[in-house]
Amino acid sequence: MLHIYYGNGKGKTTAAVGLTVRAVGSGMKVAFFQFLKNGSSSEISVLEELENVTVICCEECQKFTFAMNDLEKNEVTLCHNEMLRKAAELLRSNSVQLVVLDEFIDAYNKKLIDTELADDFINNDLSNGEIVMTGRNPLDKLKKRADYLTEMNAVKHPFDNGITARKGIEY
Repeated sequence: MLHIYYGNGKGKTTAAVGLTVRAVGSGMKVAFFQFLKNGSSSEISVLEELENVTVICCEECQKFTFAMNDLEKNEVTLCHNEMLRKAAELLRSNSVQLVVLDEFIDAYNKKLIDTELADDFINNDLSNGEIVMTGRNPLDKLKKRADYLTEMNAVKHPFDNGITARKGIEY
């Protein structure tokens, strides 16, 4: 089944981490992939300590996308493609029961992943296990394919008052 946590509000990754913990608590094996993130978010260190969780991040992603040059974008795209191939391999082999693709939607929308490869994954691998995708604006084809569709809507956020992201809360 496909779970999508999307929107402009806080909580998409947090929800995906929560589902990861729940799945591991029930004995499931989980692969947690972070697209557009290099592994420095605070949740990663805890997930890496959990038995039955494999964490894979894109270490090449050292900047926000708007600050990347073409070479950096290309390196990130190659990394993302390998991550998606690995996710498909783990699902097809039944090595994991849950795959989290954090920020996949944004990587797809920004063309920082091979869209043909991603479309093949969406069309052929979503039935191989539980899959979570997070990001801001999923395409209609993803929304239609989703079994769970949860929108995180920002109503109020400290950033609106000039407060920057805080470690342990926003990252």
